[in-house]
Amino acid sequence: MISAGDFRNGVTLEIDGNVYQILEFQHVKPGKGAAFVRTKIKNVISGGVVEKTFRPTEKFPAARIDRVDMQYLYQDGDLYNFMDTNTYEQIALSSELIGDTLKFVKENEMCKVCSYNGKVFSVEPPLFVELEITDTEPGFKGDTATGASKPAVVETGATVFVPLFVSTGDKIKIDTRTGEYLSRA
Repeated sequence: MISAGDFRNGVTLEIDGNVYQILEFQHVKPGKGAAFVRTKIKNVISGGVVEKTFRPTEKFPAARIDRVDMQYLYQDGDLYNFMDTNTYEQIALSSELIGDTLKFVKENEMCKVCSYNGKVFSVEPPLFVELEITDTEPGFKGDTATGASKPAVVETGATVFVPLFVSTGDKIKIDTRTGEYLSRA
């Protein structure tokens, strides 16, 4: 059991039968009245974010989230297939569950599949990926003074904004959380 006074960012709890992850918390001690904990929590199953306040003495059971490293194999229509590299067990996840998380992930890359009580609720791609640019317009000499960028299509089909000196065929490093260009690979 975790008391509200011990909340930390990233902790997962069971509140009223739902699983929440703490995004932000703040201990508040007003001049008059009892102290309380103001939080911003995210429902890990539905993705909804809610602000709630708790008394510091309230206790909640910790939720155990399983994060398993799995290899992304291929997409078959609306299903994305993953394999556990230890047991060679395969699972297929729907496109509604995956959403936009795999737009920078190539086949055979490792991802973390997150589940609660055996029910998969999300997939975490690797933090950084290296992809080849398949299509972009050529940059013009002298256009670098403003730090301008141009759109580029990478091998997974996603579009990323890159500096003007990057050209078709270059390998680039991308942050999958923000979708931003980091550097040439």
